[in-house]
Amino acid sequence: MPSFGQVDQRLESKLKDLYKLHKERSAKIDWSYHEFLPLVRKARLPDIPNDPQQAWDRRDVFESNVLALDPTFQRKLTPEIYLAVETAILTEVNLPWFTTELHNTFKGSLQVLVDFVRTWTSEEDQHGVLLDTYLLLTDNGDAWQRHKNRKLVTEGGFETGLQTPLETMVYTSIQERATMVFYLNVAQACESMDAGLARVLRRLARDETLHYTFYRDVTKAHLEMNPNLVEMVTEVMLKFEMPGVGMPDYAHRMDIISKHAHYGPAEFYTQVIDELMKYWDIRNLQPTYPKAREAQLKALQHHERLGRIAQRQMRERQKLTAPSLEEVMDESNWHVSNEGKNGQARRLTVDSNGHVAEAR
Repeated sequence: MPSFGQVDQRLESKLKDLYKLHKERSAKIDWSYHEFLPLVRKARLPDIPNDPQQAWDRRDVFESNVLALDPTFQRKLTPEIYLAVETAILTEVNLPWFTTELHNTFKGSLQVLVDFVRTWTSEEDQHGVLLDTYLLLTDNGDAWQRHKNRKLVTEGGFETGLQTPLETMVYTSIQERATMVFYLNVAQACESMDAGLARVLRRLARDETLHYTFYRDVTKAHLEMNPNLVEMVTEVMLKFEMPGVGMPDYAHRMDIISKHAHYGPAEFYTQVIDELMKYWDIRNLQPTYPKAREAQLKALQHHERLGRIAQRQMRERQKLTAPSLEEVMDESNWHVSNEGKNGQARRLTVDSNGHVAEAR
């Protein structure tokens, strides 16, 4: 499908406009990772001595002053949240490989895409550094083991196997959206234990949002021009895997993150795939090629299958957090049948208005 996945030259002006809009938006939120780190500053800590002869251990200052001044700050993350942040780092370290693949795929296509990849790389470059440094300064996790994991993942490399610019943009639309959702949901999960980390994750999500928007809109423009490209979109969607899939214990990590950090199959469906299916209007496309129409049907079936998986996971989560009305009634009725022999206890039922009532 190499020729089928090339960029439509008629959309060059549209892509230039999208890139210009991205540059304008990113310029308004330009940032440096040091702004989000828990650094010790004299302006904030006036009791730090100015005498250069007096040696201060940085960790002692951090612990005795920063933590004391900010009682809401909790240095230690739960193991589950730490694992989620480390997983994000081990995903971000694939940047050199991801950049190489994007550049090679876009090379020879429109120059605006090559320019965007360079801009994208410069904006992504801070993400892994910020997260790793934050964990280091707050003394979370095993820094040496984290280093070994980073090295292992980076040495392993990463390839999507995609061959054409449009395939890559479909993949990156999904990947950037998933990363954005991941950061926002983990931020929500860690807000009460470390508001600083939650702020960091939300900041990273803003970058991912801008990147996702560019790739998403380029894909949409091509689908509007040629609905038969739904065949390519479906193929990429069905084979999608995140860049971090090669990290140690990936499946175990994602299972823990799903249960404790608000990101799993349910969120991937409701906040990623469902959003893209709607935005690209997959259901209402009018492809003319038979294979494209078959692919459109496959995409819709895949969407429905993910929806069923999401519903099942949400039910499982609900059981872990709170029993359903039926379960509450069954539990009560079980006790009635075993302990209510004196005739005073009554079985529970649901009335016509959906309210719990005693059976007469």
